[in-house]
Amino acid sequence: MYLSLKLLAFVGVLTSGSAIAAIEQADVPLGLPPVPVPEHNPVTPEKIALGETLFNDTRFSSTGDVSCATCHDPQKAFTDSPLLVSEGIEKKKGTRNAPTVLNSAYMETMFWDGREPDLEAQSQGPFINPVEMALESHDPIVAIARTDEHYQEMFAKAFGVKPEEITIDHVSQAIASFERTIISGNSPFDQWYFGGDEAAVSEDVKRGLEVFTGKGRCVSCHTMSQNFALFSDSKFHNLNVSFDKISTGLESIAKSAKNRQMSGEELDVTVLTDASVSELGRFAVNNEWANTGAFKTPTLRNISVTAPYMHDGSVETLEDVVIFYNNGGRVNEDDPINDFQSGGIRPLDLTDQEQKDLVAFLEALTSPEFAKQ
Repeated sequence: MYLSLKLLAFVGVLTSGSAIAAIEQADVPLGLPPVPVPEHNPVTPEKIALGETLFNDTRFSSTGDVSCATCHDPQKAFTDSPLLVSEGIEKKKGTRNAPTVLNSAYMETMFWDGREPDLEAQSQGPFINPVEMALESHDPIVAIARTDEHYQEMFAKAFGVKPEEITIDHVSQAIASFERTIISGNSPFDQWYFGGDEAAVSEDVKRGLEVFTGKGRCVSCHTMSQNFALFSDSKFHNLNVSFDKISTGLESIAKSAKNRQMSGEELDVTVLTDASVSELGRFAVNNEWANTGAFKTPTLRNISVTAPYMHDGSVETLEDVVIFYNNGGRVNEDDPINDFQSGGIRPLDLTDQEQKDLVAFLEALTSPEFAKQ
């Protein structure tokens, strides 16, 4: 069960000391609904301040130079753009493009394949992933939190615990609380569509919305409502992005992934260390063939400043994204369609002007605080 948090707003790029001010705003930004907050982890200014500090602490990596903010940089709209896939310790590459933390509070599941149910669970994985922060366990994090005088004070204020009572669950709850303040709306689109300011966007943006909701059918997955727009259905779809890499050996790859899980390996490790397993998408989580190669619909907010695109960063520009969809989920029109491609993905027959208008619309989804980056 979730409560609605109505007193949150993301104002500018959060830096040390600013998170507490964010919770004092009267409403969420234009274009967004109230932020859902779990009953077991109510948001407080003390948790937010602690979570922001933890989010930026590089001591929680085996080399002492990687933090959550390394892959989710506030100066890059909480991504690591322009990297195709994220880089962890010693520049080790994973298999997935870093999704933005912006508005992740609204997502029903976390990661591209939805393998974690909430921000609390998500935040614990990267610490012990061998290609991300590469700790052998969460114990070093807890040890630092228990012995660092500053952390001792912050955890006491946030959770009312003594140093010896601090656990990794306290750490994850604080980080999740901070991440629930990282929300971003009030884009030119919002100012026009929800705010009624006709001068906020150009005519090509307005035409682009018509393509988005009509001929382009983008809104089928990148959803909008009458009062707000998250631009994601939080569901999983196979777009035929890079699926050709595993299509010929699909059964053996799926069997290998299952065997690794049965042997006790964490799924978080499997998908970020094996590019073939990574391409299984949602299937690696629930073993349902219908979800093979399916990945979660990302939000489109601030999409123009978070290139490259798709789960593997394989599509370079927004123009390329539109061409990809216009071709029916194929890089080239002559590429074969895989058996698992979602049924709604088919050629759109958009004109050159319609494609340009659609790109203009997507660019208008950038919030003011990120438009200057």
